[in-house]
Formats: sequence, C-alpha cells, structure tokens
Amino acid sequence: MLTNSLLRLPAEWEAQSAVLLAWPHADTDWAERLAEVETTYTALIAAIARFQIAIVCVADDAVQARATDLLGAAAADLRRIRFVQIAYDDTWLRDSGPITLSDGKHFQLTDFRFTGWGGKFEASLDDQLVQGLIQREVFVPTAHRRIDWALEGGGIESDGAGTILTTWKCLSQRHPQQSRADMEQILLDGLEAQRVLWLDNGYLEGDDTDAHIDTLARFAPDNAIVYQDCDDRDDPHYAELNAMAEELAALRTRDGEPYRLHALPWPQPILDQGRRLAASYANYLIVNGAVLIPAYGDAADDEAARIIGLAHPGRRIVQVPCRPLIWQNGSLHCVTMQLPKGVVA
Repeated sequence: MLTNSLLRLPAEWEAQSAVLLAWPHADTDWAERLAEVETTYTALIAAIARFQIAIVCVADDAVQARATDLLGAAAADLRRIRFVQIAYDDTWLRDSGPITLSDGKHFQLTDFRFTGWGGKFEASLDDQLVQGLIQREVFVPTAHRRIDWALEGGGIESDGAGTILTTWKCLSQRHPQQSRADMEQILLDGLEAQRVLWLDNGYLEGDDTDAHIDTLARFAPDNAIVYQDCDDRDDPHYAELNAMAEELAALRTRDGEPYRLHALPWPQPILDQGRRLAASYANYLIVNGAVLIPAYGDAADDEAARIIGLAHPGRRIVQVPCRPLIWQNGSLHCVTMQLPKGVVA
C-alpha cells in the first residue's frame, strides 16, 4: 500500500492502458447459450481492439484457441489482444477485477472482497483473480491492497476528482449491520476519495446486483451525469426511476452547482421465457477515443447512442449488440474493467 501519495480513482474517460475481460466457456454460467454470447464477446473485444489493448482471461488452451478463431474470423486486430490463462468462476470482471488507483506515476491495485453479489453465486475463484493476475505479471510492479470488505466495481462511479457515486440499495444489502456513515468512511479511505454521493432510489427488474450504479447513473466530463430514465407511466420502473432522477437533480458538484443531466431513453421490455431482462443504456464503456454502447435491437438504441455521444464529445460512438449478455442480467460495462494508462506491463 502506498502512503503519503496523491492516489485517486481516475474517471473512466481518462487515458487507459487496456480493458480487462474474461472469455465465457462451458464451465461458466453461459454454458446454456455459449455460442450466442460468444457473438457479443467477439464484437465487444474487436471493438475495444480498434482503440487499445484488450486483455482477455481464458481458462485454458482450448478456450484461448476458440477465442482466437472467433476473433480472427471477425477481423479483430489480434495484435492488440493479449490472452492470460487463469481460473475464474464467471466473466463479470467489472466486479472481480482490480479497482486501480493512480497518481499518474504510481498505482495501487485495490482488491475488495468479491462475494458473488452477496453470496448469490460461487465466487471463490473470482475473489482470487487480482492476485492471480499479479502473479502472471500482467501489471507493472505496483502496490496491491487487499480490503476485506465486499464491494464490486459496478457499485461505484468516480468523477476522477474525489467524488464517488453509489447506491444505498447495493451497499446496505452487502453490509446490513453497518451504518451509512461507517460505509462511507470505508469508501473514502479505500478509494482515496473526498466525498460520497448516495442514491436511495433506482433499480432494474432482473438485476441481481442489487442496483449497481453502473446500470443507473454514470459520471461524464464537465460535471455531467448520464442516467437511465423511464418515461412510460405504465411501466413498474416509472416511479422508482423518476424518484432517482429527482435525487440526481438535487445533487451538487463540489462547487455547489447542479450537475448537467443527460436522460437516456427507455427501451421496450425484453422478456426471456417470461422473465424481464435488465436492459440499461447506462451500462456503456468508455475507451481511448470512443464510447462502446449497448444495443438491444430496440427502437431507442440510436437515440441512446446520440445522447451518450453528447455527454462524451469528441469520441467515436460504437454500438455493440448486447441482447445475449442481458440474459445473465448485465451488459457490456459489467463484463469489462478499464486499466489506467501506465499500469499494464
């Protein structure tokens, strides 16, 4: 652990070394629809490799060969794709990957405990992922701080300037015996932050993360927030997401000004054997020079891309088909973790 430093959690729109992912295989929860979800992973990794390095975890030689074949057939830039063989339970690396703090020259791989979203799923291998990547020399020599407190990367947003945005629903589920003040202090200390902003409202039906912030509201440059809106009064999400929008409107920057808000359109319900899936446009990924945006085959896809583009000016907008991903209740931000510039070996 570094001390007396200027470590901070960079904003996602800052310069990156790479994006970390894990390829699905037959021993993950994707087994039932493996070929279908591989189409999304192929498109996603090919899109990342247009702009920077993608580091792809694979379980063994066979999984690596399969991924290489599919990516090659899709004309992905294989020179920008690195494979790392390592064991993992599943592929949600937003939540099991490192939360990397940086001061521009030094780094800290902050490694919170991963419990499979409050014990819902087996997570013992995923909880060892950061240590395993360090042993495989994925990163430059850097500090590694293990924090024995459950937190997932999808549960927090950083503006890069000391403000963390999170949801009460998620963290109170993980730590029901702790007060908000106690949890806030752990976040401030663990993330080298100056303040925490909480949302008490907001959820998506079908989401088993207990309202991760990255499905609901995202920081954007110049004191902006992009959020998932719902304008359908007959939809069960309407009251909750409108209450969340009111909370966002009441938040203030460190200078006491309101945030500029960008409301995302509401997709039509997507059902799978009667189960509603958690389709959120807020679950996008920022990479060097571009924003990768989930597309669900919905009429609102293009409008969502336009709005996110307005919030992140000067970046290419790339839509990635994500309907197969939401079968397992997450989208493209959930399966990726960006790594700040300089941290990758």
